[in-house]
Amino acid sequence: MKSQSKYEQRGVSATKDEVHAAIKDLDKGLFPLAFCKILPDLVGQDDQYCNIMHADTAGTKTSLAYLYWKETGDDSVWSGITQDAIVMNVDDMGCVGCVSDIVLSSTIGRNKNLISGEVIKHLIDGTSEFIAKMSDHGVTINLAGGETADVGDIVRTLDVGFTTFARMKRDDLVINKIAPGDVIVGLASFGQSSYESSYNAGMGSNGLTAARHDVLSKHYAGTYPDSFDPNTPDEVIYTGSSRLTDAFEYEGSQALTVGKALLSPTRTYLPVLKRIYDAHLKNIHGVIHCTGGGQAKVLKFIKNRHIIKDDLFENVPLFDFIQAASETSWQEMYQVFNMGHRMEIYIGPEYASDIIEIASSFDIDAKIIGSVEEMDGEQVTVKSSKGVFTYS
Repeated sequence: MKSQSKYEQRGVSATKDEVHAAIKDLDKGLFPLAFCKILPDLVGQDDQYCNIMHADTAGTKTSLAYLYWKETGDDSVWSGITQDAIVMNVDDMGCVGCVSDIVLSSTIGRNKNLISGEVIKHLIDGTSEFIAKMSDHGVTINLAGGETADVGDIVRTLDVGFTTFARMKRDDLVINKIAPGDVIVGLASFGQSSYESSYNAGMGSNGLTAARHDVLSKHYAGTYPDSFDPNTPDEVIYTGSSRLTDAFEYEGSQALTVGKALLSPTRTYLPVLKRIYDAHLKNIHGVIHCTGGGQAKVLKFIKNRHIIKDDLFENVPLFDFIQAASETSWQEMYQVFNMGHRMEIYIGPEYASDIIEIASSFDIDAKIIGSVEEMDGEQVTVKSSKGVFTYS
């Protein structure tokens, strides 16, 4: 029997191989290599337009927020959870060129015995705040309402999800056609952008099951048994040494706790992508959101390409902290976490400096993190100070 990683023992998968096997025969839309499924214009029946629909959740980050809320009484963390769930939708759509005129609908499932109405209000208010903030940057998101269901029999604490929809011109789409000779510009997931109110440690909404259990102490297993699946082997439940209120050290001016670092709201890149598309839409060969699958995510959107990532953002405090606490192999770390950048732009080298400058105008670090070569098959090679790792 194949040995399981700690990530798999906790009931999650970095690659979702079984999910992709289940859906392999489904129609892949108009453009199979597009980051999101592109549908014909079912609304307007116009061949010049297309429809895009997406659904996603904040994942198990809600369980971490539950712990923090119960431990500290700070209910402001729920607004960040709303942003996590929204961004996991809209930034995926951003990868195909959709950066405005998006319709948004929420689906919240809660255990009413544990999650109060005040938490639901924070989620709703957080949605409105995010929409207003994006509007300030020319990104229009329209809230269509949603559903809040009391489903305590199947949801241990809370599940926060959104569905998004947009209709856009096909001429404005970004379809992945990643080519040999392209460079990869990575947009940092950490730091503090001009539209963020505090330092972002870069966590995003992937890898939270691993981070939560590897970093936090056994104290949480006994105190908050609702925060994890009881079917999980005990040896991988809360195996770390940290408490949520412990200080988290990093290079910056604001103090953070471990809990706040892990709960840093998932950064949206829509304001940056909008400006990049305004200037370079026709020059871009691909845009990849490094979510599930981490630095190997791009494998699903290439044919006969070797993606070489040999100048990544190094020594990002949060990911070094998680690895030291978990002793997870670096091979697995790069496949589970974004490791410092969560958005990649594939483009000719002559345009890279302009992409970096646009990101910098939003106080987001950006750099050329790699390049593309032709090969027989598909492979990602990560070359870093931690070692050389291949994924195929």
